[in-house]
Amino acid sequence: MQASPPAPSSAPPVDTVERAASTPDEAQPHAALGLRDEEYARIRDILGRRPTEAELAMYSVMWSEHCSYKSSKVHLRRFGETTTEAMRARLLAGIGENAGVVDVGDGWAVTFKIESHNHPSYVEPHQGAATGVGGIVRDIMAMGARPVAVMDGLRVGPLDAPDTARVLPGVVSGVGFYGNCLGLPNIGGEVVFDPTYAGNPLVNALCVGVLRHEDLHLAFASGTGNKIVLFGARTGLDGIGGVSVLASETFDAADPTQAPSRKKLPSVQVGDPFAEKVLIECCLELFGGGLVVGIQDLGGAGLSCATSELASAGDGGMHIDLDAVPLRAADMTAAEILSSESQERMCAVVTPENVDAFMAVCRRWDVTATVIGEVTDGDRLRITHQGATVVDVPPRTVAHDGPVYERPYARPAWQDTLQADSVAGRPRPSTPGEIAEQVRALVASPALASRAWVTEQYDRYVRGNTTSATPADAGVVRVDEESGRGVAVAIDANGRFCQLDPRAGAQLALAESVRNVASSGAVPVAVTDCLNFGSPEDPAVMWQFAEAVAGLADGCAALGLPVTGGNVSFYNQTGSTAILPTPVVGVLGILDDVTRAVPHGLGPEGHAVWLLGETRDELDGSAWAGVVHDHLGGRPPQVDLAAEARLAGLVAGAASEGLLSGAHDLSDGGLAQALVEAALGTGRGARVALPSGPQGLDAATVLFSESGARMLVTVAPGDEAELARRCADAGQPAARLGEVGGDAVAIEGVDDLPLAELRSLWEATLPAALD
Repeated sequence: MQASPPAPSSAPPVDTVERAASTPDEAQPHAALGLRDEEYARIRDILGRRPTEAELAMYSVMWSEHCSYKSSKVHLRRFGETTTEAMRARLLAGIGENAGVVDVGDGWAVTFKIESHNHPSYVEPHQGAATGVGGIVRDIMAMGARPVAVMDGLRVGPLDAPDTARVLPGVVSGVGFYGNCLGLPNIGGEVVFDPTYAGNPLVNALCVGVLRHEDLHLAFASGTGNKIVLFGARTGLDGIGGVSVLASETFDAADPTQAPSRKKLPSVQVGDPFAEKVLIECCLELFGGGLVVGIQDLGGAGLSCATSELASAGDGGMHIDLDAVPLRAADMTAAEILSSESQERMCAVVTPENVDAFMAVCRRWDVTATVIGEVTDGDRLRITHQGATVVDVPPRTVAHDGPVYERPYARPAWQDTLQADSVAGRPRPSTPGEIAEQVRALVASPALASRAWVTEQYDRYVRGNTTSATPADAGVVRVDEESGRGVAVAIDANGRFCQLDPRAGAQLALAESVRNVASSGAVPVAVTDCLNFGSPEDPAVMWQFAEAVAGLADGCAALGLPVTGGNVSFYNQTGSTAILPTPVVGVLGILDDVTRAVPHGLGPEGHAVWLLGETRDELDGSAWAGVVHDHLGGRPPQVDLAAEARLAGLVAGAASEGLLSGAHDLSDGGLAQALVEAALGTGRGARVALPSGPQGLDAATVLFSESGARMLVTVAPGDEAELARRCADAGQPAARLGEVGGDAVAIEGVDDLPLAELRSLWEATLPAALD
């Protein structure tokens, strides 16, 4: 019996390379995909024809702001220009790789990186934040490491704003769900409230991984005939245009939950942490078996990114057959397959003789794995679909040679007015009762209240290697169980300081993160950053960005800390309202033995309380100015990087010999908040007198100033002379404040502040607003 002929298809013809060459005038929606007219023209020049639909999709996502760094590259070069050979000495991998890798001694290495998932976390808070964690974990996996800890920096609108009750709980549940399911401790971070983040929350996720030197893997496709294996979850329609396009546009003020160019398909990825947990173990076994030549995770831009970057970094070309890609949606086009940002996927380069063993490992872990292509001769990335060639491009033009813009930038006219508006003329408390009342107001404010409502939703001690975690200044994780070797990590930023002076603000963020790591007794060795700003098309925003990058690069050079990598997130604004400039700085420090880490807070009863560092009249941009006077203006505290380095070195040296019984850095809220947090953290009070210092400062200024390079430490009575000697030898300003003891923070000249009252004020604020 003769078969009936197939019914005519109403589907448009597959847009092949041959068809693109023969239909040069066919209109294409390049603008809707985020490409400017001149960018589209450049693609046509590169190819010598119009692009196919699949090629247009690849270029659009890879040339997006998020993936190509087209507005930031000219400024980011500053990091390379200021990095010396001495700074690179510890680096095994740096900028340009999936994550930085640092030698931490004894053959161990640590990889760490921070990235943003801001816009997706506003559109769908839970999934946006969850997949942000999943993405940064895969970056760490791609280096050959076992992920061992995560951190998160969260910034949202005012605590009492209606939408904060939607965004913050959703983001926290997403971070906690994904990290907890992976079995990764969340060891620290930040939660900041400010009106500028109301329509653009910042969700910055950091991951730390551990590996032996010999286990390091890089992302490149090398060796003609080697196979390209896609493994992990199947590819679906979720996330198309997600991080790559959604994060490269300003939200529409009329409908901020929608990015204007992507409304038909889901723009936020859907994560499955259980699939990622299995993928981690599968990857580690593949690495251990020597079955991987090169590897790349699939995050932003999906297969478009993985294939073009692997091919571009390799020594040949690549052929990919999309018909081999396992799908979870029917009738997906080539453009959709290439643009999908479905989660929990990896792409590996495998030699032919290892393919069977590779597949056997994947089967053992029940991980889907498919050979989808191979490394070829030449320098072309060719992709077929339904038997036809739909992509034929030089891979470097997609992955690395995108447009580079020198955006105009200029110091905004309002900057002088802002800096002239100091809080110095505002009233300061003078009586014991007034000062105590303002301490209470700060402790209970959303700016400084306990973050336990957030952090108690995270598992901080799973895996058993966490030495300290939030509310400690830095998270500390053991790397080697035999020697006790470990690392400390902290992330910090102060958008208020950066608004007043972005160059100084970036350096103050670096200094605070260094100080937090140093307070644990660790030696700071490397930096990662996540630079969150408004629209690069605004000259004032670009000036803020350029100043912040220059400040951070110069600051890292002064401290001898290499920047190992990071992320730029632009277009964080709704309409014309940009967020505060927010460069988040993560610092990694090394501890030879985590059992020698300095405890957070106050030491035992009777130990002496010392203040290290010099206090100046620096209240502009402070928490006191914001909470008490609702004021932002003036100039931020002066930056003294030499003093920061001196303080960090002194504390690390004292810690290594067990000299310090407790420590807490001074930052938001100044000495007053440090005393309260240190006391509440240990359940012990303190009796102290305030030093006036060389400026003869009043009590309120000493308590609320946010001068840098300061730390609160406690020492046993018998060790005070040794601490004093070390400070004198180092030229470190230091003053004895008093002793640990009692059930109150008792400050001479200030009404006593009972611990029970302080705890009630500190712990009630977030639950009252969010429960």
